[in-house]
Amino acid sequence: MKIVTTVEELRDQLSGQLRTAFVPTMGNLHEGHLSLMRLARKHGDPVVASIFVNRLQFGPNEDFEKYPRTFNADVEKLEKEGVYVLFAPTEKDLYPEPQEFRVRPPDGLGNTLEGEFRPGFFSGVTTVVLKLFSCVQPRVAVFGKKDYQQLMIVRNMCRQFALPTSIIAAETWRADDGLALSSRNMYLSPEERAEAPQLYQALNFVAEEVRQGHKDVFSLEHKAMDTLTQRGWKPDYISIRKQIDLQPPTAGDMAEGAPLVVLAAAKLGTTRLIDNLEI
Repeated sequence: MKIVTTVEELRDQLSGQLRTAFVPTMGNLHEGHLSLMRLARKHGDPVVASIFVNRLQFGPNEDFEKYPRTFNADVEKLEKEGVYVLFAPTEKDLYPEPQEFRVRPPDGLGNTLEGEFRPGFFSGVTTVVLKLFSCVQPRVAVFGKKDYQQLMIVRNMCRQFALPTSIIAAETWRADDGLALSSRNMYLSPEERAEAPQLYQALNFVAEEVRQGHKDVFSLEHKAMDTLTQRGWKPDYISIRKQIDLQPPTAGDMAEGAPLVVLAAAKLGTTRLIDNLEI
């Protein structure tokens, strides 16, 4: 595996490649990330990964400085997965001057759910993704469904900008007890880690109620949030949305059985976890 840090080195390595498959990450890789590499290999060659902790998507009171950085261990894992190039730029490499041009997702998609609780987050995400796509110029890129809203925003951005990159969605990788794998799971204490699967259980409760014909979205959402609150969580949202545009379903949508997804974000101790489940 070749490790490059500059855009010039990256383009030299990928010169003439027309089927590049790309997986952008912020490092601290776990089995969920590695499953993205395997999926990428099925859709293109060579496989390129990036590791870059993107300051633009962190709010002023978030965990940019303490975000786990495990570069040497990450390199070993990527080598075992047969990744061809690892692009690991420094901030100066990727942002040699202040990144004053930004991508802003539409308000209806970018300012709801995660966007409501993390203002500016999706602008930071889409700006760095667009820049990484410009550097790598992949034919396909793989994103996990765990970050469901991010996946949709990136996919819509590619379509509206007519980017020559197809977005492949990867299923959420879970531990045996159902907890979605996340780099931030390492913040959990042993007691919190034992409690953490309850977020997925809350999603399953909502999904099963909808499948059984329960159509009162508001009451379902609040019941699930109340259950978590009683267990010591601080939920930001548990929300049923339409898969197609992440807007709240109407009574007609519910009656017609429109494809739905229930999304959640909640703090357990000081750790904020997100998850979702398609219905």
